[in-house]
Amino acid sequence: MKQADVVVVGGSAAGPVTVMTAKRHYPDKSVLEIRKEQPERVMVPCGIPYIFGTVGSTNKNVIGDSVITSNGGELMIDEVTEIDRAAKTVTTANGEKIGYDRLVLATGSNPVSPPIPGKELENVFFVRKDAGYIDDMLKKLSSVKDIVVIGGGFIGIEMADEIRKMGGKNITIVEMLPQCLQLALDEDQCSEAEKKLAERGIKVLAGTTAKSITGEGKVSGIELSDGQILKADAVVIGIGAVPNTDLAKKAGLEIGPMRGIQVDEYMRTVTDKNIFAVGDCAEKFSFFTRKPSGLRLASIATIEARIAGANLFQLKRKNVGAIGVFATIIGDDCFSVVGLTERAARDAGYDIVTGEWTAPDKHPGSMPGTKQEKIKLVVEKKTGKILGGEIVGGRTSAEVANIMSAFISNQMTVDQVAIFQMGTHPALTGSPIVYQIVNAAEVALTKMR
Repeated sequence: MKQADVVVVGGSAAGPVTVMTAKRHYPDKSVLEIRKEQPERVMVPCGIPYIFGTVGSTNKNVIGDSVITSNGGELMIDEVTEIDRAAKTVTTANGEKIGYDRLVLATGSNPVSPPIPGKELENVFFVRKDAGYIDDMLKKLSSVKDIVVIGGGFIGIEMADEIRKMGGKNITIVEMLPQCLQLALDEDQCSEAEKKLAERGIKVLAGTTAKSITGEGKVSGIELSDGQILKADAVVIGIGAVPNTDLAKKAGLEIGPMRGIQVDEYMRTVTDKNIFAVGDCAEKFSFFTRKPSGLRLASIATIEARIAGANLFQLKRKNVGAIGVFATIIGDDCFSVVGLTERAARDAGYDIVTGEWTAPDKHPGSMPGTKQEKIKLVVEKKTGKILGGEIVGGRTSAEVANIMSAFISNQMTVDQVAIFQMGTHPALTGSPIVYQIVNAAEVALTKMR
């Protein structure tokens, strides 16, 4: 029987990072990753929509296996089908039995499959982390004209905008909420995003749902809850993901209220301290409210992997909870959000003020490629702590969100943000005079007084 000090099950974002971290903290331990995807065929999760336009091929959207092997880890292509917690072994589909000292589950998530009649028809697709499936999807979408995307969140709008780049497509997004991106952005940013989609020829039908998908063997249309009938040669369903916990359930591990594997602050499963869970399969909690959270992001998965990998044989790191940092791009316009939106903060019971500021993202504004960058800070009125932020602007906006995440995780106040020391450059940032984060903080301070 093969033996490894650490066995990692799953090969998407969290798996390789767990291997890397474990070897950095415990270089003398043997670390084995077991996954079912073939060599050099693991999809970069967030890059999947861009296969259909910008990148153009699954082969250009993979996580290289060298991230495991060059860091001293070992890779096995197989599928773990059973965990024997008492014997501390896993069994694979090929009949291999491997012993472990510590086991890390990084089994990811599966696309949500809504109860829509007709979803089994040909040319109805989900956004799967499966290279072969995506290859077939890419081939078929390239040959059709009328495409309906169900779901107006980040996955849906990115799929729609990238498929548009194939040319000659009529694309419609169907979203059940009143606006696209409403779960992530406040209403004004949602309206701006919908405006950009319209400018790019993408139709948005919000406030309605897909009642049924119609066709004889192959999809030909969609009937909506408001009575509209849409012509559809293909349908893409992208309405979120659910934790893949089949293996964990079979092993008797506790499942949490958001359907993930229940873990403690060290990423150990609450059922078995020798088994850890990271990424989409693991339960999350909010940094702000400490309540269960449904956030599932590759960035969160890799943070959890770095926590678990460091804690395998000695507890070193704690999970402080999910802040949530999102970014997407429509054309040349980036929409980013970190932490709580204005709406979410109020729903959570916070008394808040906001600070907003808009300025060019280069200086002077005549610099080539300059775009207006608008920032909103969400601030707890009593303490001045930053709770969240939203940015609409150019391609630097996503990194601005990351800066804001550092403010939030360190519980910085707007007064501290107003005088934090930044670096500026004419071609790279806004002017130090009108630097957006600082001025938005000053505006919020004025409201607090």
